[in-house]
Amino acid sequence: MQLKLTRPLCVFDLETTGTNTAKDRIVEIALIKIHPDGSCVDKHKYINPQMPIPPGASAVHGITDDKVKDAPTFRQISKGLLNFISGCDFLGYNCLNFDVPMLVEEFHRVGVPHPFADANVVDAYKIFRKRESRTLAAALMFFCNEELKDAHTAHADTQATLKVLLGQLDRYPDLCKDVEGLSSYCQDEDVVDYNRRIIKREGEYLYNFGKHKGKRLLDEPGYAEWMLKQDFPEDTKASIRKIMVQVKQEA
Repeated sequence: MQLKLTRPLCVFDLETTGTNTAKDRIVEIALIKIHPDGSCVDKHKYINPQMPIPPGASAVHGITDDKVKDAPTFRQISKGLLNFISGCDFLGYNCLNFDVPMLVEEFHRVGVPHPFADANVVDAYKIFRKRESRTLAAALMFFCNEELKDAHTAHADTQATLKVLLGQLDRYPDLCKDVEGLSSYCQDEDVVDYNRRIIKREGEYLYNFGKHKGKRLLDEPGYAEWMLKQDFPEDTKASIRKIMVQVKQEA
C-alpha cells in the first residue's frame, strides 16, 4: 500500500435522512480504521434518527423507519464512536461537503466534542474531481476496474472509497503519499466552519454563500447577526460567535 500513515486513518461513510445538516440525521455509519502497521478494524452501526426517514431517502439507501426503530440513537453511541475515532485522520468520498459537517453537527447536538479540529481529512472525491471528475461508482471503475455493488450502503461505499484512494495513488505518482499532504490537497479554501458558510482568505473572514458571498463579515455584521437567529448549523453559529468576539477584542 502506497499510503503513508503516521497515525490511524478512519475511512467513513454516512447514510442520512437528507442533506440538510441542520435538520437531517444519520441513519447508518460505517468505518474502517487502518493502523500504521496495516491492521484494520471495521465498525458498522444503524442509528435511530428519532425522525421519519423520507421515502426519497429510503429509495436511495434502502433504510426505512422499521429497519432502525430498535437501533441506538446517536446520543447513545456518541461517546463510544468518539473513543473509536479520536486520534485518527479521516478519509471519505465527498466528505468535506457532506459527511464531515453532518457528523460535526450530530456531535454538537449531544454536547460531545467532535474529532475533526486537529485531524487531517482526505476527500477522495476532491482528488478525483481535480483529476477526472466522476461519481464514486465511476471512480471505482476508472481506478480499479471494478463495478460498485450495493451502492449507497455505507459499508460498500467505505470499501469503495478506500480502493479509489489507493487507485489514485497508483495512477498519480506526484500525489503526496502522506495523509497530511493529501488533506492539504483536498482543501479549496481556509475553511472556518465545516458547512463552509464562512471562509478565511488572506486573513479576512468572508461569507461564502447568499447575497453577501465574498464580502467581509466586518463589512456586513448585520448578516452575521441574522444568521445567528436562523436555522443554521450550530457549528456555523459557534464560528460566527467566535469571530465576533475576536473582532471586538481587536477593535
